[in-house]
Amino acid sequence: MEVDLEPKVLDTSSMTEKGYEEFGCSHYRRRCKIRAPCCDEIFDCRQCHNDAKNSIEIDPFDRHEVPRHDIKRVICSLCDREQDVQQHCINCGVCMGKYFCSKCNFFDDDVSKKQYHCDGCGICRIGGAENFFHCDKCGCCYSMMMKNSHKCVEKAMHHNCAVCFEFLFDTTKEITVLPCGHTIHLECVREMERHSQYSCPVCSKSFCDMTRVWERLDRDVASTGMPQIYQNRRVWILCNDCGENSEVHQRL
Repeated sequence: MEVDLEPKVLDTSSMTEKGYEEFGCSHYRRRCKIRAPCCDEIFDCRQCHNDAKNSIEIDPFDRHEVPRHDIKRVICSLCDREQDVQQHCINCGVCMGKYFCSKCNFFDDDVSKKQYHCDGCGICRIGGAENFFHCDKCGCCYSMMMKNSHKCVEKAMHHNCAVCFEFLFDTTKEITVLPCGHTIHLECVREMERHSQYSCPVCSKSFCDMTRVWERLDRDVASTGMPQIYQNRRVWILCNDCGENSEVHQRL
């Protein structure tokens, strides 16, 4: 009887690919879950925790979010082994996320998002590092197309969206920068446009060309008769768009 003494070569590539895109949640495709250090409960991801712990059913005093940098333990989705944060499972060897950031404790199998870690922001972003730059004054990342043209607004995204009040800095929704420099969700801007609102909700400056609108209003005002008592009265106005004061005839 012959005995095969040749060493067996373990196919590590098949092991690391096992379960690819079969696990995860509505936020991310990944092969691990997290143990939230704040409440010691297990969730598919940080966003799942935040959604669950900030729902209307939760007592307002108990609502909270998990700090991404405080996550220390993960659970492999294939073998259920709990372990310290790392890309490959120490038990079955599976890759728990093709994209892995040890600074953010973040895993994601969908690398088509072109994730990258920004040290200036302190978090991971999507879109490819080559397509964005970090503005130290604004404290956030912008498209390279805006590098020499954007208006700096200190901590531009470190606040809530002026329409839906969701915190912008780490939102997963698409953000746009208005000409005035203020930031807002793109879908919120589109919703404003559907309701004929074309000015920044923060500073009231127009975010699109309003020339034709102003011309139409001027014609309407000129065609509207004024009572005799107001015909020669003049008032000072402040333009929201240019910031200039002007003295004009009073109109109703």
